[in-house]
Amino acid sequence: MKRSLALAGIGAAAALALSGCTAGPPEESSGPVELTFWHGYTEADGDVLQQIVDDFNDSQDDVKITTEVKTWAVIDDTLLPALSADEGPDIVAMPAERLPVYADRGAFVDLSDWYGSADSNADALNPQAVEMVTVNGAPYGVPTGFVPLSVFYNKALFAAAGIADFPQTWDEWRTAATQLTVDSDGDGTPEQYGLALPDHDTVANGLWPTLFYGAGGDLVEDAETAVIDSDANREALEYWVSAIRDDKISPTGLDGIGADELFSSGKAAMHVGGPWMASIAKDSGIDYGIAAVPAGPEAQAASAIGVAMGVTAQAGEAETAGAEAFFSYFFDLDVATQWSLGSGWPPLRTDVPADAVAENPVVVSLTEIAPTSRALLPGVVNSVDVLDAVDDLTQRAVAGESLDDLLPAAQDEVQSALP
Repeated sequence: MKRSLALAGIGAAAALALSGCTAGPPEESSGPVELTFWHGYTEADGDVLQQIVDDFNDSQDDVKITTEVKTWAVIDDTLLPALSADEGPDIVAMPAERLPVYADRGAFVDLSDWYGSADSNADALNPQAVEMVTVNGAPYGVPTGFVPLSVFYNKALFAAAGIADFPQTWDEWRTAATQLTVDSDGDGTPEQYGLALPDHDTVANGLWPTLFYGAGGDLVEDAETAVIDSDANREALEYWVSAIRDDKISPTGLDGIGADELFSSGKAAMHVGGPWMASIAKDSGIDYGIAAVPAGPEAQAASAIGVAMGVTAQAGEAETAGAEAFFSYFFDLDVATQWSLGSGWPPLRTDVPADAVAENPVVVSLTEIAPTSRALLPGVVNSVDVLDAVDDLTQRAVAGESLDDLLPAAQDEVQSALP
C-alpha cells in the first residue's frame, strides 16, 4: 500500500506530510517491481551509473529500475510537486546538503532498518559520509559521493617559480601564492594570480568553512547552535582577507565560476575544487597536481562535497524493498570500486584496496586526501540559508567591511535559520 502525501505550503517548496498506514502482506505480482530513479549525473559518472543500474536489472528478476536524468536544479524544483501528484520517483539522488530539507518534510523513507541489516554492505561505508545523510538521528539516504575539497595546482607555473614541493601549512601556502602572483607591468593588477580564492558563490559554499576549520572554527554545532561568531573564524577571515587584499594573491569579488576560468586559462596557479577540475584542467591542456588543503594553525580539514540518494515516501513496501536491494548491490565491494573508478570520486567503502583504484590517478590522489574530509552542516535542515549567510559574510569581508559588524550579524542570521 502506498503512503499518501499531503502538501502543506512552506514557501516555494511545500512540505510533505505523510498519513501513515500499516500495510498488509505484499500482493502477488506477475512481474518485477518497477522503480523510477531520478539523478543528475550527466558526464562519465552518468554512464557508469547507468551501467550499474543495467547490471543490477540483469542480475535478478524481481526489480527493474528505470533512470531519468535531470539537472540537479530541476530535481530540486520539481521533486515535491511530483511527489504530491504521486508522479515522482521512487529513488532520487541530490546534492547531500539538500537531503535534510526533504527528510524533515517527510519526503524520504527512514533507512535505519536497511542500515542495520546484515546484507546491506553499509558497515563498510565511510562514517562521515553516513553522517552526511543523517537527520535527527536517523539515516534518510545513502551516499553516492563524498570527497573533500582539494587544491588543484599548475605544475608548470610551480616549476617556473622554483617551487618544488606543495605547501603543507597556511603560511607556506600563502608564501607560495604570493610568489606565484605576477604583476609584470606594476599596474597593481596581476597578470597571474597565485590562488583563485573566490569570496562568494564558491564550490558548494564549502571553501570558507574549510578555512574556518583550519583555524579551529565551525558554523554550527549539533545542528542547532550557531558558532560562526568566534575568535577562530575571525582569525581565518583576517588571515585570508589580508592575503587577498594586501598580497593580491587572488582578485577581490571573485566568484566560483570566475575562479574556474582563471585556473583553466592558466592565470591562476592554484584552485580549490572537486574531481571535475581534473577534466577541466585536462581539457585546458594544464599539467596539474592534486593536493590536500594545507593545514591551518589548529587543524587540517576540508569540507566534503556530497551527493546522496534516498527512497521517496511515494514508494510502497515493495518499491522500498526493491530500492534497498539496489543500495545493497551498489555497495557491493566490486560495484563500489567500479563506481569510484568511473565517477572519479574516492571509494565510499573504507575497505576498497588501494591497488583496486590505482588505474585512475585522480581517484588515487583524492583517496589519499580523503581522511581530511568533514561533512558540511550534517543534519542541518535549512543548510542553504546557513550557507547564504556565510556567503554574504565572506563577500563583504573581502570587500573591506568590518568584522566587528559582520560576524555578529552572520551569527544572528545563521541562528535564525536553525530550529
